[in-house]
Amino acid sequence: MSDKITNILLVGVGGQGILLAAEILSETFMLAGFDVKKSEIHGMSQRGGSVVSHVRYGKEVFSPMVPEGEGDILFGFELMESYRYLPLLKPGGTVIVNDLCIAPPAVLLGQEPYPEGLELKIQELCPDCLLVDGQNLAIQAGNARAANTVLLGAVSKRLDIEEKFWLEAIEKMVPKKALAVNLKAFALGRSLG
Repeated sequence: MSDKITNILLVGVGGQGILLAAEILSETFMLAGFDVKKSEIHGMSQRGGSVVSHVRYGKEVFSPMVPEGEGDILFGFELMESYRYLPLLKPGGTVIVNDLCIAPPAVLLGQEPYPEGLELKIQELCPDCLLVDGQNLAIQAGNARAANTVLLGAVSKRLDIEEKFWLEAIEKMVPKKALAVNLKAFALGRSLG
């Protein structure tokens, strides 16, 4: 096991399943034998505000926060939030982003327009970018709320962690009544690879 620490940022808005995805990531890495640290920042998350989770894993990790410019993977659940947190990504880092736009309060109140062309701006800044239609794939799996697990599947293909650890973590963290849908959503996300 190398001394390298892998830094993953999960960003989006409240209600998108970011905290569950961070729990599944952390559990997966622990099952694979890594030291893991996790931190969350909630900005009015219950009202659709920003949510950011930092997950770091490696042989030995001391801090839960990803230093600015050192993120290996930005795992974005919403386009504007993903764009906003790009400075935390290292040069050459990977972006896996849901193609979903959720209007923040200022846009809903007509005070500001939602920025246009975010997909292209993200792809221009980060050539290693996978744009995911998480909502439609989650609907194919059986529930639109499983978009977070679709994205987890896509992220899993970028990390050298055996699939069995991912599946074990999902089975442990997801409620039984939602397990079949989430396993299908994860498989659909992995197929994007």
